[in-house]
Amino acid sequence: MPRLVSERTFLAGQIFFNFGQSTIDCVVRRMSEDGATLEMQSSIGVPDRFQLRLAGQEILSCHVLWRSDRQIGVALGAEDHVEPKAVDEQERPTDSLMRGQMLALRAALDFVPLGIVLLDANLRAQLINRAFRQMWLLPEEVANSNPSFVTLMHHGRDTLAYEIPPAELEAYVAERVRQIQAGDASPRDLRRTSGDVVRMQCTPLPNGGRMLTYTPVTDIVRYSDELKLLRDALENVEDGVLLLDRDLNASFMNRRMRRFWEVSEQEAAARPTYASLVSRVHRASAPDLPANELVKFPVKRVAEVKAGDHVRDLQTPDARRIRAHCTTMSNGGRMLTYVDITDLTNKANMLERLATTDPLTGLYNRRHLLSALDAEWSRFQRYYRSVSVLMLDIDHFKSVNDRYGHAIGDEAIKAVAAACLDGKRKSDVVGRFGGEEFAILLPETSLSRARIVAERIRKRVMSSRIVAHQVQFGVTVSIGIAEASVSMSGIDALMSAADHALYQAKAEGRNRCVAWSPPPPMNKAAE
Repeated sequence: MPRLVSERTFLAGQIFFNFGQSTIDCVVRRMSEDGATLEMQSSIGVPDRFQLRLAGQEILSCHVLWRSDRQIGVALGAEDHVEPKAVDEQERPTDSLMRGQMLALRAALDFVPLGIVLLDANLRAQLINRAFRQMWLLPEEVANSNPSFVTLMHHGRDTLAYEIPPAELEAYVAERVRQIQAGDASPRDLRRTSGDVVRMQCTPLPNGGRMLTYTPVTDIVRYSDELKLLRDALENVEDGVLLLDRDLNASFMNRRMRRFWEVSEQEAAARPTYASLVSRVHRASAPDLPANELVKFPVKRVAEVKAGDHVRDLQTPDARRIRAHCTTMSNGGRMLTYVDITDLTNKANMLERLATTDPLTGLYNRRHLLSALDAEWSRFQRYYRSVSVLMLDIDHFKSVNDRYGHAIGDEAIKAVAAACLDGKRKSDVVGRFGGEEFAILLPETSLSRARIVAERIRKRVMSSRIVAHQVQFGVTVSIGIAEASVSMSGIDALMSAADHALYQAKAEGRNRCVAWSPPPPMNKAAE
């Protein structure tokens, strides 16, 4: 029989069987002396044995070795003609079987979803499967011409398939060729102008060739890029961020947290336990925690985080305030965010002081004192605990202002405020009611004990000295004392009683303490 065409082929053919009554048009994709790969619209209905007619060739007998949806691999032989076998051709059936298996392998590779290119030792393509051709829009005539790898790279360059600046394309192509020549097996992600990403890997083959695989990884790379973007964002935020796994090991801590705990990047990469972090010397604990409780705090803190969602205010050794938010993650881990609220706390405390204190003396103002007295009155009504009030007024204060001026008058007011603070007890609350008038709340204090406190304050005021124009002078105060009683209607009645006693002290000569006593019943007053 005449010698057939080379292995890579593109010929029209016709399959016929049933004594020539049934025919199917086909295309011969690959052909050798012993076998061929035929492609048709569907391989269904093609029998295992048939005859093949090619233009300009004699009719050939075919035996199906393998089949897929649209292709079949066949062994070839001339119809009604068997050439005598030479002695050295005795292994022809084995060679034919191996060729058939090779054809089957080629067809199988044509249907895998990965792009595959088999290169020989000269880096010329021996096989380019369908997925690769579709992936890179490679024409059939190019794929069937045994192109070199350089040709394939130039096709990608010319079709603007690579997401590479034009000025860098030639260097990019040259580098890719060098990597394939070297048999570099490192996977590389190829970014395409369409936005897709393909992961290419080169595998050296025993015959000196290369197998190149191209795997679409767009979604994987996109998620990886998004994760990196998120990690970069978290790394640079001003707040501390700590991610813990379900075992409370640190899977991520940003720069702010590493500085907070003085942890190096290497230590952070080792995924330290949360317990080891909160036990470090430079740590935050509960605000105003006694020294004997500090050693117990790390265990309590770990238990809090293990319990789940919460908000906790912490205090650092240098007195900064940190607000920690703990959130339970869907994977069973925890996300902790640490926000420095020192400035907010300081401003809140400042606003609290402005709202509750007198700017001249630093004492509580009238509003706060009445609020504290209202709370004590509730306890008095519920538990019958004693509560007393002192009302103080600077004697002859108008003459101090007239003689020395208001600036010296303010100094006199501050001196009386200092004497009140010095003479009060720890639980007592001192406030400035306005002008030269002061009030002191004495919780759980009877009238007799209140008189002792009042006398101590009066004597401290009398002993204090004020300097004005190189002249020293002193001031005195009159003090009214009142204790809450069940007959009083409320705090207004209690304050009124103390005020009444104050005026009585002034009427009796000033610089003295007078206790209020309820008026006698009407019937006894008449007697």
